[in-house]
Amino acid sequence: MPSVYIKTYGCQMNERDSEAVAAQLVAKGYSLAASEVQADVILLNTCSVRDAAEQKAIGKMQNLAADVRKNRPDVVLGFMGCMAQSRGQQLIDKLPDVDLVIGTQKFHRAADYLDEILTGRRDKVVDTGAEQGSEATIKEHILNGNSSAKSVTAFVSIMQGCNQYCTFCIVPYTRGEERSRSIASILEECRELVGHGAKEITLLGQIVTSYGKRDIPVKDGKSAFVQLLETVHEIDGLERIRFTSPHPKGYGDDLVEAYGRLPKLVESAHIPVQSGSDRLLKLMHRGYTRERFLSIIEKLRRVRPQMGITTDIIVGFPGETDSDFDETLSLAREVEFDNAYIFKYSPRKDTPAAEMPEQLPHRVKEERNARLLGLINEIGARHYGTYVGRQVEILVEGPSKNNPARMMGRTRTNKIVVFDGSERHRGQVMDVKVTRTGSFTLYGDPAILI
Repeated sequence: MPSVYIKTYGCQMNERDSEAVAAQLVAKGYSLAASEVQADVILLNTCSVRDAAEQKAIGKMQNLAADVRKNRPDVVLGFMGCMAQSRGQQLIDKLPDVDLVIGTQKFHRAADYLDEILTGRRDKVVDTGAEQGSEATIKEHILNGNSSAKSVTAFVSIMQGCNQYCTFCIVPYTRGEERSRSIASILEECRELVGHGAKEITLLGQIVTSYGKRDIPVKDGKSAFVQLLETVHEIDGLERIRFTSPHPKGYGDDLVEAYGRLPKLVESAHIPVQSGSDRLLKLMHRGYTRERFLSIIEKLRRVRPQMGITTDIIVGFPGETDSDFDETLSLAREVEFDNAYIFKYSPRKDTPAAEMPEQLPHRVKEERNARLLGLINEIGARHYGTYVGRQVEILVEGPSKNNPARMMGRTRTNKIVVFDGSERHRGQVMDVKVTRTGSFTLYGDPAILI
């Protein structure tokens, strides 16, 4: 059987989609290639959130067509994911070497389409149509990869799509409307993962806190999402629960209170704010105000004083004035985020913001990005510095990505800790004493391992 290599661009949802496709292909007899050089099939799982990601994926495919196809003309090349959904046939028109384009509701069709292409029954395939029930097809995992090492953490997709229609965002157009899986199906997947060694599960959704809103009624004052958290919390052997990415509107009192009564739900929250200006938040169609966002942070810290809070922020949104940007800076100072993902606004096809007047020049976006990044780094360095000399609990995930000779774990507040350990520590929940900090990284003293 042929081998496949999947390269992923974008978010954790894309990473999870790629893993599910890989697992489905392995179940059909495919092997996973270590690199594109060895693969019979090369798939690029694409992102459309920013133009830079799209251009990067297109450039990569052009290089593959020029280099790989030159020596191995039978290699199958394909796009899947958000850009594939958005552009469809245009990708093959632009890049005639591409054989397969499958959209976000067709991941589970990849194996069948590849089989048809490889056996010569079809020349090229483009499928970006909607498919009912597609939200329940992303459930397979590459358990333990290709080695004996157990996967300590796992991601579980609980829903697809988004109904928010923020004016800057292409996701509702590439992922469709919200569609949620059943609690029973999610629970079964989580139990299987824990049975294979997972100690921490992260629940995924475009707006994960909107889970089940149309399908599962509120019960005892608890939203469908909180009901799901409670159910997953009961799994024996599971140590930690995380979720991403939520929306501030999903932080009702039931979710805030869940942090106080569900010990497996870690005190970590990634809550995208996007701007500190009420005027821009309204233009973005975010559905909350600065005051509402701050009230959520205050409630969370009241329940969990050590809550780790990160966010997403867009700079250079159309019409953003110096005053608007100053409000974003002041919000960052007031909240004191542990970290923030900062994005320079990028016009996306068919989104309302792309047609708004007062599109800002690139140099303004660059300058504001640098200023905000400097502030976030300053706040982060101060926060991380307070950990020196403290003992923290970590879940050891495996070797450090930057230094495989050392091990890394993550605190409950989602801070990476690197320490001198060994494979025997993988999967352990343990205490480490922090001796120094790096750039958004903590380092532990191996002599203080408990």
